Amino acid sequence: MKLYFRWTAEERPGPQWLELYERAWPAYRTWFLKEGEAARPDVETCRRKLGEHMPELIPTWEHLVDLAGGSDEVARMLSLWRPAPYIGGCSQAIWLDDEPLLVRNYDFHPHACEGLFLRSSWHGRQVLASSDCLWGALDGMNESGLVAALSFGGRRARGRGFGIPLILRYVLEFCTTTAEAVKVLKRVPSNMAYNLTLLDREGRFALVELGPDRDPQVLHRRVSTNHQNAPLWRAYQKFSRSQEREEHLRRLLRRKDMTAETLIDSFLEPPLYAREHARGSGTLYTVVYRPTRGKVEYIWPGGRQKQSLRNFRNGQIELRYL
Repeated sequence: MKLYFRWTAEERPGPQWLELYERAWPAYRTWFLKEGEAARPDVETCRRKLGEHMPELIPTWEHLVDLAGGSDEVARMLSLWRPAPYIGGCSQAIWLDDEPLLVRNYDFHPHACEGLFLRSSWHGRQVLASSDCLWGALDGMNESGLVAALSFGGRRARGRGFGIPLILRYVLEFCTTTAEAVKVLKRVPSNMAYNLTLLDREGRFALVELGPDRDPQVLHRRVSTNHQNAPLWRAYQKFSRSQEREEHLRRLLRRKDMTAETLIDSFLEPPLYAREHARGSGTLYTVVYRPTRGKVEYIWPGGRQKQSLRNFRNGQIELRYL
């Protein structure tokens, strides 16, 4: 399996975003309608919910819909209100000793990854993020030094809320600190169970466990994988080895000889690095966010790509997964 990763700068959505839309829309439309037309909310409901919870996003949402041709179907999907299920795997850890940094693996199927790392300034704040759902984000950092990264929470619960990539995008667009981000996550509903790891320039961090069936849980934890408190989705836990990965990360952070680089290297080895790409759960990339420097490193076995918000460079790399 082959996947192209691209680094692109586009301050406002334009030709680069439209190219992504034209390439990815057929797959997203299939995902959007996988449970049937009636399962997805109408466009008036989508607009109302965006206005209730994330009104600052509406002008950008309208702009994107216009770029894509203006159909109600596109508008409904891009709102990400009560979307189809979205389940991935990730391992995340925060390092604080020398400088604050967040390192994480994103595990998913190569065919379902946009492969776009976008630097933008949609709402007056520079953001560098891994794109998902056409305008959401899987992980990223903004010019204020706030880092956010998501992982699936490992529970079956579904309900009335937004898809997590849009919530994460909203945090990066409008928050400057971990405390501000926590306030947002307490009020914006998530449609499924997810964990968001937050880190800011001052080294303040939090793990926020979200779900449609209970209030957000704000935890002072430096590691996150793919589970929350009970009830667990046991078949998923067996497949993802989430608890094994979490315990491995905890052991690494307890080691007295641990360094930042040793921790980063551990993400390229089992049990953190997953090779089940054909089953939809292989590690697609490792990323390291350094908020005090405004720098990001994208890592694969055998190679690294360094970027920063200030000195961003367009580029492309081809990866092959067995």
